[in-house]
Amino acid sequence: MREILPALSRWYASGSPFGLATVVAVSRSAPRGPGAAMAVGPGDQVVGSVSGGCVEGAVFELAKEVVETGRAQLQTFGYSDEDAFAVGLTCGGEITVLVRSVSAVADGSFGVVAASVAEHRPVVVATVIDGPAPRGAVLAVWPDAVSGSLGSAGLDAAVTADARGELAQGATGRRHYGPHGERREDDVTVFLQSFAPPPRMLVFGAIDFAAAVARIGVFLGYRVTVCDARPVFADPRRFPDGIEVVVDWPHRYLRGTEVDDKTVICVLTHDPKFDVPLLEVALGSPAAYIGVMGSRRTHEDRLARLRANGVDAAELERLRSPIGLDLGARTPEEVAISIAAEIVALRWGGSGSPLAQTAGAIHRARPKPV
Repeated sequence: MREILPALSRWYASGSPFGLATVVAVSRSAPRGPGAAMAVGPGDQVVGSVSGGCVEGAVFELAKEVVETGRAQLQTFGYSDEDAFAVGLTCGGEITVLVRSVSAVADGSFGVVAASVAEHRPVVVATVIDGPAPRGAVLAVWPDAVSGSLGSAGLDAAVTADARGELAQGATGRRHYGPHGERREDDVTVFLQSFAPPPRMLVFGAIDFAAAVARIGVFLGYRVTVCDARPVFADPRRFPDGIEVVVDWPHRYLRGTEVDDKTVICVLTHDPKFDVPLLEVALGSPAAYIGVMGSRRTHEDRLARLRANGVDAAELERLRSPIGLDLGARTPEEVAISIAAEIVALRWGGSGSPLAQTAGAIHRARPKPV
């Protein structure tokens, strides 16, 4: 959804209604998770994807119908052994998609929600997907405000409380209630989609590799900052638009900036006067990933310096050094891919092995906080 919001915001501002399809439930090897979205706008323009291509044709037609009728629809797509030509997922999984019409009349909160997401302000969009409440009704919930309604004051109050709890965790999923928000009933199913601020990627060392790592960090959805103490290298003109570039000593900047358990830190300087004090700060933080560039000899020297400064063995175990997976990478872009692959593998518990040499489910059920 975050990826397609610029297009949706333009359609909404122009007054053109559009059909918005959102994955609200998945099972087994579904290609995309809850929250994946596709929209059909004016002139049959399509943005986004709910399945990577398996059912987009059917969702396209459904979205057009929903815009015409104004009635939201819930549809489940899965694989059918009985009818190989039926619309479904060739991967064998199953997805449930809610399709609703969005316009200023149908959803007066959409423009404010889109602005919040663009400005990295946390918000949850709660949408009725089943039950006696109006399907497709929307309630937007911020830490200190709400907009819209799901049809009853009691349901709004219960969902608001739960939405704020989900927002604190950055979680997305379904919740069940009674018609008036009763906690022990399950007549009404509501999809809570959290838009928490994107996680941070901190890249230290504004060398050529940093530009490639920064670009792939943006591609993966991180808010990227590049930091270097040397102004000649920390020049914003050397990096793509949208990437923050800071001139400061790395350890001093890291000590003064926000780091949480979703933050990834990539240290590319491979210079002890920068690396060692920086890593002492990084290893004392809750960062999810701390990767450090350098040869194996450099790594051993770095470990010795950190031990001499009092860093214990448990903290040193957190270091991913040399940084990245063994892909045989050479160019900055290839190295960036190897670093991104290691971050993704850590996030989802992947082995980094070729899928052809593994068995079992391809898609992990629960992500790690990276």
